[in-house]
Amino acid sequence: MKFTLKTEIIPILIIIASIILGFYFYSVFPEQVPVHWNAVGEVDRYGSKLEGAFLMSIVAIGLYLMFWFIPKIDPKKEKYKQFENVYHIFKNAIMIMLFGIYLIASLNSLGYNIRVEVWVPISVGLLFLIMGNYMSKLKSNWFMGIRTPWTLSSDEVWNKTHRLGGKLFMIMGVLLMITPLLPYSNIFLTLVIPIIIMSLVPIVYSYLLYRKIEKKD
Repeated sequence: MKFTLKTEIIPILIIIASIILGFYFYSVFPEQVPVHWNAVGEVDRYGSKLEGAFLMSIVAIGLYLMFWFIPKIDPKKEKYKQFENVYHIFKNAIMIMLFGIYLIASLNSLGYNIRVEVWVPISVGLLFLIMGNYMSKLKSNWFMGIRTPWTLSSDEVWNKTHRLGGKLFMIMGVLLMITPLLPYSNIFLTLVIPIIIMSLVPIVYSYLLYRKIEKKD
């Protein structure tokens, strides 16, 4: 895979911006800042202003290094060239989403009334939509995608499972984006059950498909 200024400019700018903003937020944050909210937007954990200001920078740097090294250490590294553009799209989308959540949390710490329970699900839902749209273009590897013994053993099973997984991810993205519009009592139906389904269906599907192909052969 090629890593150029064009492919890396977005995550690099996000890391630089998060560090610069971290110093600014540290200078204006109170001693204790909210760092976690529950599903209805109520703060359920506070942390130090050091954590609130700089945790994002640490996470961003760690993620960037992870995305940098994964194609170099994967035993199937030759496959990455086949979905290079998608790999960078996933990397950039995840970094942008985390930076957006960092801004939402930080502005809340400064007293701005930005509804975390609305904007965080919308941000994550948009990420799911993007990932779902491109998931079918992923090729077999050990780090990204739906990795089961059966998808990793057959390119046909991998491709068909990821086409299904992409659709499920997009459905989940839509559900996440409309969840803030629904009563809190419906979160179990709109989030918990769909997450379970989205996790289990591709696993079962990949196994059944592999068995079908195996019998045919």
